[in-house]
Amino acid sequence: MGMSDCERGQLPPLLGQLFADGGQGRSIAAELPPGDVVWADPDYSRFALDHLPAFWLSDEAVPADLWTRLRVEHEHSGLWPVLLEDSVQPWSAGQIAPDTAAEIDNYRADAFMAEVWSDWVERTHADQLDLLAPYGPQCPGPAPAGDLIADPGVVADWYAGMVAERRTPLGLVAAERGADVLAVMGWQGALNHNEWMVPLAAVLRSWEDRFGVRVVGLGFNTLDLSVAAPPVTPEHALHVAAEHWTFCPDSVTYSSGTLIDYAERIAGRNAWSFWWD
Repeated sequence: MGMSDCERGQLPPLLGQLFADGGQGRSIAAELPPGDVVWADPDYSRFALDHLPAFWLSDEAVPADLWTRLRVEHEHSGLWPVLLEDSVQPWSAGQIAPDTAAEIDNYRADAFMAEVWSDWVERTHADQLDLLAPYGPQCPGPAPAGDLIADPGVVADWYAGMVAERRTPLGLVAAERGADVLAVMGWQGALNHNEWMVPLAAVLRSWEDRFGVRVVGLGFNTLDLSVAAPPVTPEHALHVAAEHWTFCPDSVTYSSGTLIDYAERIAGRNAWSFWWD
């Protein structure tokens, strides 16, 4: 038997602050650890939204089963859980630049990929194009969707169990889908690669739809995703590797060197992790 809204209970006023309407009609059942909302430091980004806190942050590390409960409750609470690297910066220091989820609608994954690809080709020497073999200067565009091998929520719960072993605090973000948390909470982890995080959120939306991706963890300059429909053939994995390179070049060049090598690493994998230098 499902739990009624009355049994779940309304959002606590502290969490209600994350919503423009105070969280009206939203509910939550999970008992949360001590924590507080995080506001953007106005000295860090003059573009930060100043009328709402960016997210809620727990004071201590949380177990994986709490992340799972909150993921399941997302449809009622409107709060997406994310396991955050245990560091004062940027979370409690407010070194974030929140934006609205509506801004993500202005971007497309294919356009972002094409722009990053062409910009790099214009700035690099011809003898360095081997990195992008077999595509070279011609951007292949987004890869076809993968086939689900499991429910995306189940895969996300499995990966959260692994990420939570790092003893991470919990963030709760007012977002209708996990992909939107990058923009809504104002994460700046890819700043050296992309001046604005909103296009990356558009890519994550596309990956949610095509590969059953779910946002599980965030660090100062890292991102952990579960993947329920990964590429399994060498050809498909290579195409996806090209997308990963435009999303996070450092993850390809520092870990594998070429798209071909990187494709071998992600084929059939149910987790994608990114790191920006």
